[in-house]
Amino acid sequence: MAGVAVRGWDLVKTYRGTGGRPPVRALRGVSLEVPSGGTLGIVGESGCGKSTLARLLVGLEAPSRGGAEVDGVPVTTRAGDARLQLARRIQLVFQDPFSSLDPRRTVGRTLAEVLQVHRLGEGADGRRQRVTELLEMVALGTRFADRYPHELSGGQAQRVAVARALAVQPGVLVLDEPTSALDVSVRAELLNLLVGMQDRLGLAYVFISHDVSMIRHLSDRILVMYLGKVVEAGPYDAVLDRPLHPYTEALAAAVPVPDPGVDAERRRGRSVGAPVDLREPDRGCPYQPRCPLAEPVCREVDPDLGALPGGRAVACHVAVRQAGASGPS
Repeated sequence: MAGVAVRGWDLVKTYRGTGGRPPVRALRGVSLEVPSGGTLGIVGESGCGKSTLARLLVGLEAPSRGGAEVDGVPVTTRAGDARLQLARRIQLVFQDPFSSLDPRRTVGRTLAEVLQVHRLGEGADGRRQRVTELLEMVALGTRFADRYPHELSGGQAQRVAVARALAVQPGVLVLDEPTSALDVSVRAELLNLLVGMQDRLGLAYVFISHDVSMIRHLSDRILVMYLGKVVEAGPYDAVLDRPLHPYTEALAAAVPVPDPGVDAERRRGRSVGAPVDLREPDRGCPYQPRCPLAEPVCREVDPDLGALPGGRAVACHVAVRQAGASGPS
């Protein structure tokens, strides 16, 4: 049985309000586990807390409550050796590769600097050899070592960002919307590259996206987030093919299909509800202002994430009742 690469429990992150505004609760008690070599997909709209969760998992920010660990080692935001040790276990790949690459440094210097900081490679020759290996690993030739970020396409820059993350030989990559800035064909190439590297290196992924189709391509399990809370979780095929929470249904219905008429009847009943309002309701379920199934209890009681058969969980009064009435899904 595979061990747990990443674990987070009851993660809460609250940002202080400015200008007299109330505090913003970006995360509201998120828990997760990612097995070694596995992929956890996290999906939801902008503002649901996905990127905040990524920053907490890699130690860029500290949680207001709760904690996380990588390979059993607590995540820390402290500098020094503890921070370097954490960075060698888990790395973050950002959404925009150009903003994360120094425009004044060549690709080769960028990768070599990582090796030097972490004291990897035997001297300058050893680092040059490792840079070559990294570029080949992400399907870029050694000619890219002398290029600057502005000389790269979006897909090439993202491959460099992945190579930089792999330089320290981590066991976990947190991929925060890594394909959203790329066109469709380049997305597919990058996803296939990630799949191949995972099989070859035994990496664990936390793959974050607002795109359900991207999540399906890589994930073993999925967390669906809404306003800082997990509203549905489970195996990717069950969650996306037989969603229980109305928000998950709305996300799945938004995925374009080649022939919408074939699936029109099933999709007709799915509604995203009212336009998104990222302000948290005073009480009740956060999704109830948009939910077509909302009942009086939804306006009064915020549902917990309840476990269901088949490794699934959902935070919805109506879905839990229907699942109980119909038996295991």
